[in-house]
Amino acid sequence: MSSERPPTIDPIAAARWQAAAPALSPWLHEEVARRMEDRLQWIRQAPASWCHWDALRGGLRAHALVSARYPEARCQVFESAAHCEPVVRQALAKPWWSLSRWSAASPRWGLPADASVQMLWANMALHTAADPQALIAQWHRALAVDGYLMFSCLGPDTLRELHGVYAALGWPPAGHAFTDMHDWGDMLVHAGFAEPVMDMERITLTFATPERLVQELRELGCNLHPDRFPSLRGRRWRDKLYAVLAERLAAPQQGGQLALTFEIIYGHAFKPAPRVRMDSSSTVSLQDMRLMLRKGGKEN
Repeated sequence: MSSERPPTIDPIAAARWQAAAPALSPWLHEEVARRMEDRLQWIRQAPASWCHWDALRGGLRAHALVSARYPEARCQVFESAAHCEPVVRQALAKPWWSLSRWSAASPRWGLPADASVQMLWANMALHTAADPQALIAQWHRALAVDGYLMFSCLGPDTLRELHGVYAALGWPPAGHAFTDMHDWGDMLVHAGFAEPVMDMERITLTFATPERLVQELRELGCNLHPDRFPSLRGRRWRDKLYAVLAERLAAPQQGGQLALTFEIIYGHAFKPAPRVRMDSSSTVSLQDMRLMLRKGGKEN
């Protein structure tokens, strides 16, 4: 398992994007979250508590869908970007006259405590992480034993048309490389998860104009590749980009609209009870020992 994946993300650029990403829920993220929420029908055990990781960028309409599916579950909301939390707090605040304000528990805020939630929901967050293994490890710590992770992210085929345009013109990469779903599965196992299930689909978005296409991409993310253009380009370069996009991305089967492919990866995995390899001298935390004893008692 490489500790350097993904190798094409500039960590400084990733941190800047995290701190300045538009404080909104992009349409594509909402659509992916809607499809991910539909997969919850196959989960038999409803969580007693769940964490919505980066709820704003992950989708506030999706938050409402998951909350409606698990109305009795306690919710924890964590925003890793400080400028997003006030927007989410305002969006989720209930008016004083709403019955749900008094009958339903309000979300908790902040980083979830270790082993405190039964489901962690992270939509479209992993592909911009400079250290994804560290992020997955955070999710693993937050989950209780037998809890599960639900996540989605972009896959390698995303924006293949745009990458082709940049390569044909001899420009630097149009964006950083996205990780394959099999590598995500390996990272989940490496972090201590069990039974990872990975799925993938492709979504084609069409745009009437290159201006609208670029606007959508700016909402979704930015180029984190270390070898991206090192400085700002001028208006003449932008006009050339628009002209090339209009010429090369027009899809006859889409009525001449500009088409872009997005590969969407969905992941699901459980947190099993800890297993400790016994040597001549082994150290086990009190919490892990209690969990192993509790688990053993259930199986006997």
